[in-house]
Amino acid sequence: MTPLERLAYSPITQRPKLELPGGARLALWIIVNIEEWDIQATMPRTVLTPPAGGSPIPDIPNWAWHEYGNRVGFWRILKLFDEFDVPGVLAINGSAIEAYKPIAQAALDRNWEFIGHGFTQKNMQRVEDEALDIRKTTEAIQNFTGKKPRGWLGPGLTETWDTPDILHEAGYDYLCDWVLDDQPVVLKTRGGTITNVPYTQECNDVAMMLIQHHKGSEYRDRALDQFEQLHEDSRDGARVMALVLHPYIMGAPHRLKYFKQVLETIRHKEGVVFWTGEQILDWFKGEQARLGKSGA
Repeated sequence: MTPLERLAYSPITQRPKLELPGGARLALWIIVNIEEWDIQATMPRTVLTPPAGGSPIPDIPNWAWHEYGNRVGFWRILKLFDEFDVPGVLAINGSAIEAYKPIAQAALDRNWEFIGHGFTQKNMQRVEDEALDIRKTTEAIQNFTGKKPRGWLGPGLTETWDTPDILHEAGYDYLCDWVLDDQPVVLKTRGGTITNVPYTQECNDVAMMLIQHHKGSEYRDRALDQFEQLHEDSRDGARVMALVLHPYIMGAPHRLKYFKQVLETIRHKEGVVFWTGEQILDWFKGEQARLGKSGA
């Protein structure tokens, strides 16, 4: 099924007004991506180009760069979540639950939401059996948390033509790969519907630091600029904002303070709720029922 078959065009100015509880206007959720990089394979991303070119295996410098995030960077980030008492969402590879069990346990102890992020950090278009990969990821999360995940984020936002269908059939309620709106939208699948909860490519440390090569302060500047506009837009109806972190990027010593400055600023703003993806989903479904609509 093509994207145009999954959802119709819908201008945000022509929709019924979505309302958050308690007079809030904007729901913000923060996603922390935890990945396992296979030392026996080409690294998903690189900080250093191999001096002789090519894709060396093992690629120790780039594997270690990522590994630092899970050994050190995540724990720096976690302190800020604790300090500001905001909920987190862990987008985690199924295999990473065992590989980095203390991280998974820390998130579970804080009642973070776990969402599927592929079984390994691999393009979903290159997975041999997509349905099996999704099932293995689901089982890994459910076995560890005691709860079946409701949300999915493809590694690198990758999907096949069939991903939403397979996710719906596997019991998922929402996904995040369709970064095309500031409100949740409903996607058609061959067996029903699945909701896309707004994610972000713009306020995403991968895009800013690794692709666009900005300095760390860009994260603070862009996140606050994005927040100001969405907060203003939300006068006309509730909006959703996402912030995305990878421990090997924003968990680096020279960058973390800029994420902290974002939290320090936004926490003092009125009309903002810090939620998880499933909280946003449940609120949206309630609004659909109230408004008698099938989707945005």
